Amino acid sequence: MFKKSLLTIAALAVLATPAFAAECITSKGSFGAYKQGLAKDASKAGVGKRGLQALNAASLSDITWRFESRPSSQTGVSQGDPARFLAKRSGSSAQNFVNQTRKKIARNPNTFAAIERKYGVPASLLATIWGLETSWGGYLGKTPIVSGAVTLSSYCRRHPKFEVHAIAALKMADRGVISGKTRGGPSGELGHMQFLAGNWLRYGVDGNGDGRADPYAAADALATAANMLRKNGWKPGKPFGQGTRNFKVLSVWNDSGNYQRAIAYAAGLVE
Repeated sequence: MFKKSLLTIAALAVLATPAFAAECITSKGSFGAYKQGLAKDASKAGVGKRGLQALNAASLSDITWRFESRPSSQTGVSQGDPARFLAKRSGSSAQNFVNQTRKKIARNPNTFAAIERKYGVPASLLATIWGLETSWGGYLGKTPIVSGAVTLSSYCRRHPKFEVHAIAALKMADRGVISGKTRGGPSGELGHMQFLAGNWLRYGVDGNGDGRADPYAAADALATAANMLRKNGWKPGKPFGQGTRNFKVLSVWNDSGNYQRAIAYAAGLVE
């Protein structure tokens, strides 16, 4: 989850300001100063009163800071066994994960069929990602989204690339999509598919026809994931196994090689 969509960040530069007032930090005690600089950047980017209030109320996320302080892993490079990855991630066997994924598709056939007709992304792939990210909506995270996004943005190893997502989270608070108390993943991931906020603002679509794009509505989140993949080069009806063009597109979702292989492996079994 924590490395998601690094390859799309450059395309989101329009959401950020040309020059950053916020300077990255290496100690927790400097978080308040970082927020002051970020407030200036956010104001320039059009964040209004509610968003700035959410920023003011944000606290440093210890879980995010601890994760970022670990030595950088090489999991995106190693050739791990996708079945073992699935088992570890889901807390069960790979076959059980596949069985549960099939059941989710069977319970929502019209939703998945409509998404595939529009975006060309198969149900097997979307339901697999949904299961890996939040256990099909069963666990959406416990970290306040704004605090997680701002903490990640403040950390020097991630700043300034992730400031765009912190500011996007503040814009979402401005619009009432989330509040400062809304919870998600440790790095500010939100909703059923655990989008980074900048990606949600860029790709978010209404998948259930109620007139709004809501990351906490499963149909909207699934349609948005399909939209994101399609706009980054997904080819409908083409294979997505390792070595294919569509497999490469999965790096837009998550830049971990193990994660990409697990998605393709599980989705291939689900079909």
